Amino acid sequence: MPETSYAPSALDRSATFYVAGHRGLVGSAIWRRLEDEGFSNLVGRASSELDLKDRGAVFDFFAAEKPRYVALAAAKVGGILANNTYPVDFLSENLRIQTNVMDAALEHGVERLLFLGSSCIYPKLAPQPLKEEYLLTGHLEPTNDAYAIAKIAGILQVQAVRRQYGLPWISAMPTNLYGPGDNFSSTGSHVLPALIRRYEEARLSGAESVTNWGTGSPLREFLHVDDMAKACLYLLENYDGPEQVNVGVGTDVTIKELAQTVADAVGYQGAIEWDTTKPDGTPRKLMDVSKLTALGWKASIGLDEGIRRTVEWFREHQDDFRK
Repeated sequence: MPETSYAPSALDRSATFYVAGHRGLVGSAIWRRLEDEGFSNLVGRASSELDLKDRGAVFDFFAAEKPRYVALAAAKVGGILANNTYPVDFLSENLRIQTNVMDAALEHGVERLLFLGSSCIYPKLAPQPLKEEYLLTGHLEPTNDAYAIAKIAGILQVQAVRRQYGLPWISAMPTNLYGPGDNFSSTGSHVLPALIRRYEEARLSGAESVTNWGTGSPLREFLHVDDMAKACLYLLENYDGPEQVNVGVGTDVTIKELAQTVADAVGYQGAIEWDTTKPDGTPRKLMDVSKLTALGWKASIGLDEGIRRTVEWFREHQDDFRK
């Protein structure tokens, strides 16, 4: 691998910093964090302004803006049903987005790029907790393998750029994220925002009980997206290596515990019931974050506090959130 004289250090707050996907859950949190940290030249484009699948448009954008730093948080995302139903879309669109942005960033000499992946890159039957070294050691979960392959390709492209050109680009793999800007739709949301919406609607309607799928026994890890954004900037300023870095809290809770926490946060006092005829899904999915901890970073927003914040945001925006 070509070596450079680069050593991780504080980023130039006046440099042009492009956040790809700045209106999404992760991208918007990164944007807020960079603003709070004093970055004065942030650049973002809505998909209606710049289609990242349009290679020519992406190269023209980079030629015009000439960003020094890039956070690649743009992606086509969805739940299990969407991933399983539209694998071509998730593979093709994400590959095009990633390749176009990274190729343009390479051509225009972007110094520092952070690519954001997903915990689904790890093999379905990998030991728990999931270590970075488990990448490409086994078969993927079939329901979202197309999306996972696209994200794995992004990691490999970052590694290839490092190997061929010596640029200090890096990758980060977040665990389950939640917080302001999440998707609370009734059909496409993930478990935590779905529970928040379900219990808030039950509270408002006076429902005597709420029924959730499964037994409530699966274990899941949740990281507030504002912590994720902090970790992204920390990695950009403190990490330089080819291996992706897991970002999470290192602990998990049962879905049953999560449901009770959400019920408490929204003030729902009815009964919580479980339909055990419905599937539970994977028993456990926990990230090993020892590498990130060794680098000197750990999450600071507890789950109770994070859920309270998210409930507040949901109530303020429920008239205009994504349906």
